[in-house]
Amino acid sequence: MWTALLTALLMVVGLSSSAAQGQGQRKRQEPAAADQVLTWTAGDDITKYASAPATAVAGKTTIVFENSAATGNTTGMPHTLTFDVSDPEYNNDVNLNILANPSDAGGGKHTAEVTLSPGRYRYFCTIPGHGQMQGILVVTGGGGDDTTAPDTSATVSGEKNPDGAYIGMATVTVTASDTGSGVNTIEYAVGDGAFQPYTSPVMVHEPGNHTVRYRATDKAGNTSEVKSLGFAVVAPPTGDTTPPETSAEIDGAKNSDGAYIGSAKVTVTATDADSGVERIEYSLDGGPYLAYTAPVTVDRVGRHTVNHRATDRAGNTSEAEPAVFRVAEGGGVPAPACPEWDVRRTVIVGTVDTGIPNRVTGNRCTINELIEDEKDWTSQAVFLKHMAEVTGKLLDDGVIDQREHRAIDKAAKQSGIGKPGQGAGYRDLFDGTKKSFDRWEHVGGGAFGLNQDGTITSGGSVPGMGMLWFPGRKYDDFSLKLQFRDDAPGTGNANSGVFVRFPDVYDHPEEPRPEWVAITYGHELQILDRPDGDQYKTGSVYGFDRVGLGGAGVTPKGTWNDYEIRVVGQHYSVHRNGVLINEFENVGGQEFSPPRGDDPGTDGRRYASGYLGLQTHGTTDVISFRNIRIKEL
Repeated sequence: MWTALLTALLMVVGLSSSAAQGQGQRKRQEPAAADQVLTWTAGDDITKYASAPATAVAGKTTIVFENSAATGNTTGMPHTLTFDVSDPEYNNDVNLNILANPSDAGGGKHTAEVTLSPGRYRYFCTIPGHGQMQGILVVTGGGGDDTTAPDTSATVSGEKNPDGAYIGMATVTVTASDTGSGVNTIEYAVGDGAFQPYTSPVMVHEPGNHTVRYRATDKAGNTSEVKSLGFAVVAPPTGDTTPPETSAEIDGAKNSDGAYIGSAKVTVTATDADSGVERIEYSLDGGPYLAYTAPVTVDRVGRHTVNHRATDRAGNTSEAEPAVFRVAEGGGVPAPACPEWDVRRTVIVGTVDTGIPNRVTGNRCTINELIEDEKDWTSQAVFLKHMAEVTGKLLDDGVIDQREHRAIDKAAKQSGIGKPGQGAGYRDLFDGTKKSFDRWEHVGGGAFGLNQDGTITSGGSVPGMGMLWFPGRKYDDFSLKLQFRDDAPGTGNANSGVFVRFPDVYDHPEEPRPEWVAITYGHELQILDRPDGDQYKTGSVYGFDRVGLGGAGVTPKGTWNDYEIRVVGQHYSVHRNGVLINEFENVGGQEFSPPRGDDPGTDGRRYASGYLGLQTHGTTDVISFRNIRIKEL
């Protein structure tokens, strides 16, 4: 029975019948001498190893794993001894994976030669159902040079009442230093509880008297004496169910249109007559809510919304109130020199969404803009080195915490950026300069003009429908990214779109009007957030695949939107602000709807390559574009 079970388990966990995998294979002869020998044993128990070392010294080591009748295995149960190399909390430089059972070629006893480094290794059994078999091996630097334990200290912070008790919550911060081998771990315990790893300040909310104990261990294995810190927490005043009131004042010089010249300063205030204001928060242009500690200066040209809210000491949070304004070019503080433009709500590396807020950093660039995942990276190693520098600086500056640091680094590895076939990044088709704008050509009615802030906007004085197209070359499979903003006057919405996969607009045998070559023989990916009128809303493949208003990801007018169009073969996909809003298969035989007598349907639009263009629809359909780039797939 065990032979059949063992065979099935080997297929499940993907292990071969060899006794060891990784840095050391099973030895057929006596192992070479090593600095130390560490032995693990296992038996019938599937919840723990029969024996395991707790500490070791760095250096060459012989690992022995025995799962035999001699160590208590009477049923033929297989086990593995595996070192975890996926969790950044532990050392991951030893790739050890030994499978043993009493009936294998080694009789259940196997060895491997490895080199251990100072730090902690996590080991476990990979057999399904054996997950409780795990532990930590602490490796010290050795040599006996450090006999001195780390120095530790702790502080308590929070709002106090007149008696010195902390109102609602106390935050305990523990620090440790070691001039010898360096600090390896810090641990803490609340009251009589068990010690646990300290990774961030400890927040205590429960009313009453509390004691937090703490200690630290260095890399040589020296553990400091346990120290403690006492304090009291009291509940916040009760009976307050009314949230604070907030207001915002906007300061700055205005032009004749009411826009702030160069920059605007937003000052938020909050009042609460009952329990008092605990915190104020603000959100800029739909971004994550951040702590408000000083007036917010906004110097990027365009329309902006600052939502503000406050929370009192009783936990009541006010509804967000908006402050809406425009900033005009004015020779003031220039726009930040960010390597990319990416103001999506969360941190996304390649296609991996971490869910972490895409915060604005100290140099006024967002986290996504510093990641540069659209750059042409020569190898994954180079990209990961760059990411380590970026996230390390963000951690040092307090922009992200340890958990977020690990999550972003993990996403960078998962993204595959820099691997063979993924090295080509996005190339600019329009980067805001006149030189790049001059590479485009306008046909038909309407017009686009270049603005001082590096955007282009369709004019409101030239009538007719037309197109700005990129005649430089055709593209096969691609990902096209750009940002658009609806700048239609009054309460209207702009009607525009992006044309792809159309033939050369000149000298077409069936269509003498250049702008209509794209309309009739290419596909238009619609841009329209109007609640009524045309049935094809943003993300639609115009005439063939309709997206309704509810699925278009509509944002307020005057907001910049990310728009990505991917075309692979005859499969089209459209993303808005990182969300997939439409997919379309361009198979033959589909007719344009509502019908147009001279339209060839999809049969006339199944090109393997073609040109790109931006539509201007009329004098009231004012729309702006920026940061247009493409990646060939």
